[in-house]
Amino acid sequence: MLLALQLLFAHFLGDFLFQPYSWVKDKERRKLASPKLYFHILVHIGLSYLFMWDFSLWYIPLIVGGTHLIIDAGKLSLQNDRNKRSLFFIDQVLHLIVIFVIAFARKGNLQLINIPKELWLYLLGAFLVTNPASISIKTLISVYTPKTEIGEDDSLNNAGKYIGILERLLVYVFIITQHWEGVGFLIAAKSIFRFSDLTQSKDRKLTEYILIGTLLSFGIAIGVALMVNVLRFAV
Repeated sequence: MLLALQLLFAHFLGDFLFQPYSWVKDKERRKLASPKLYFHILVHIGLSYLFMWDFSLWYIPLIVGGTHLIIDAGKLSLQNDRNKRSLFFIDQVLHLIVIFVIAFARKGNLQLINIPKELWLYLLGAFLVTNPASISIKTLISVYTPKTEIGEDDSLNNAGKYIGILERLLVYVFIITQHWEGVGFLIAAKSIFRFSDLTQSKDRKLTEYILIGTLLSFGIAIGVALMVNVLRFAV
């Protein structure tokens, strides 16, 4: 379980934090000829080594990097505008399967970084509700493109993204600490602040778009927090 947590953390950091959007676009445009694809693989290998911190297991990061390259190359080769959204999630599932197979095929107790397993789990859960959740929600609702945005000229740069991250982190902390009433307060507060904006916009599609995004945001945060609460007794 410890090795799985560390490899998962390395994977999500490599895919969702240390992969600039410019790399993603370059890979989509140039496919296997993109040098950014191979930089991306090196980042994953390096992060795996860093989080494991056990060079006697040198082959594990290489396996992670090699399989990541194969999966990403297959996705890029098959990807088009129609299947881009589904391939994103298939790609992530395949990477996770590889990580769990590697982790549970490795026998024996590993002396890795001296951090309690519970802390690895809490940190992983907290990170999942930030950038990974933002990108996943954006991908899920990418088929809905409202004609207008609320106050787009007056809005702060990336304000919606950071508001979403903060609200998910708060929901995550509330549930981890068994304060469910805080979740209700957040939902009520956001509803009040959004109500006037949605009323003024008079755009039903925009309202539905925001509601879907909000429900997905809260749902993911609640789901991750519940999963962490269950898994902390297993680690």
